[in-house]
Amino acid sequence: MASTCGWIVAFKLDQRVDNAVKVQQVLTKHGCAIKVRLGLHETSQDYCANYGLIVLHCCGTQEEIDALVGDLNAVDGVTAKCMGLDI
Repeated sequence: MASTCGWIVAFKLDQRVDNAVKVQQVLTKHGCAIKVRLGLHETSQDYCANYGLIVLHCCGTQEEIDALVGDLNAVDGVTAKCMGLDI
């Protein structure tokens, strides 16, 4: 399949503080495929949640995006899913 920029990858990250470095390593490894990254977690002056949701807009082939999702899912506490919008 041809490379496309119609990929959305979303993942939930539990134990955000413990797993942030591992997740960042995966995102860096696949950085050329990531166009936009949006991270969401609950925060206030007195509280910062230890879970989060990250949404990625990606470009690449299905194989490249599947590799990204697979590497994310290999991290403890991460559940990643992908949606192809150009397919």
